[in-house]
Amino acid sequence: MTDRDLLRQTLVTQSLVPAVRTNGTATGTAVDLRGYDAAMITVMFGAYTDGTHTPSVIQSSDGITFVPCVYGTDLDAASNLSAVSSGAGANTIQQIGYIGSMRYIAVVMTVTGATSGAISSANVIAGYPNNAPTQ
Repeated sequence: MTDRDLLRQTLVTQSLVPAVRTNGTATGTAVDLRGYDAAMITVMFGAYTDGTHTPSVIQSSDGITFVPCVYGTDLDAASNLSAVSSGAGANTIQQIGYIGSMRYIAVVMTVTGATSGAISSANVIAGYPNNAPTQ
C-alpha cells in the first residue's frame, strides 16, 4: 500500500441517493461513524431546473433521535453547505468537514419553490480508521 492510497484509509457511504428532488424534505440514510475518527460530507448537484435546494447535516448519538449540526461546533466553520437556487449551482460539489462527536450523521435536502427541481445526492466519507485497511 502506498502513502497515496486513500481506498484503504476511508469508507464512502451514500446518505442521499441521486434523485430529482422537488418540494419537500428528503432525509438521507444515517451513516455510522463507529471506528473512524474523522468524516466529511459531500453534496453533489446535477441538472438544475428550479427551486431552492438547501442541504444540511443532522447527527445522533443513538441513530434514532437526530438534531441539526451547528457550524463551528459540529461542522467545520471554514466552509459551509450552500443552498442552490439557480443554474449556477448545477453540476457542482460542496463539501464540509464533520467535527462533532456523535456516532451517526445524515444529510437532509430541503426543497422549496420547485416544479421540476434539481438532481442531487450526498455521501459521507469516513476517515482515520481505528483499524486499517478498511477494504
